[in-house]
Amino acid sequence: MEKKLTAISLLCSIVLIAMPLVQGSGPTELKNWYKNLPRLKPKITELHFYLQDIVSGPNPTNVPIAAPNSSVQSPTLFGLIAAIDDPLTSGPSPNSSAVGRAQGLFASTSLEEIGYHMTFNIVFTAGKYNGSTLTIAGTNPFTNKFRELPVVGGSGVFRLAQGRHC
Repeated sequence: MEKKLTAISLLCSIVLIAMPLVQGSGPTELKNWYKNLPRLKPKITELHFYLQDIVSGPNPTNVPIAAPNSSVQSPTLFGLIAAIDDPLTSGPSPNSSAVGRAQGLFASTSLEEIGYHMTFNIVFTAGKYNGSTLTIAGTNPFTNKFRELPVVGGSGVFRLAQGRHC
C-alpha cells in the first residue's frame, strides 16, 4: 500500500528571538535568570527543517478526531478537528535524518477558504536543540503559497521564544 506523503516542505524558516539558556534547571537558577533578563541581549536563531505530514497508509501522523456532519458538504472541511504527530526532518525526503516532531491539534475554522487554526509544539529530539520545544499557535491559510504562524513560546534553549514560523 502506497503511503501518501505530503511533505509539506515547510522549509520552516523559523526565525526566533530567544534569551540565552539558564544554566542548571533548579528554581534558584531560574529565579536568577529572570532577574538578569533586562541585561540580556536577544538572540536570533534561524532554523530550517521539513514537516512530513503522513495522511494515509498504515501509520498516518495526521488523524481526524471529530467532524460535524455538515463538514461532508463543506468545501473547506469547516469544523474538522485533527491531531498531528508529524516527523520533522533535516531534508525534504522522509528518509532524511530526524530532528524532532510537530505535535498538536488543528481545526478547520474558515467557511470561505481552506484554513486551519493550528496549535502545536515543535519537539526537538536530536542535535543541539534536543529536549527543547517551540510553541506555535495561529491561523494557517493552507492554500496560500507563503504562510506565517506566530511562535508564542518555548522551553529549554527556546525559553521565552517569540518569532514566526514560515
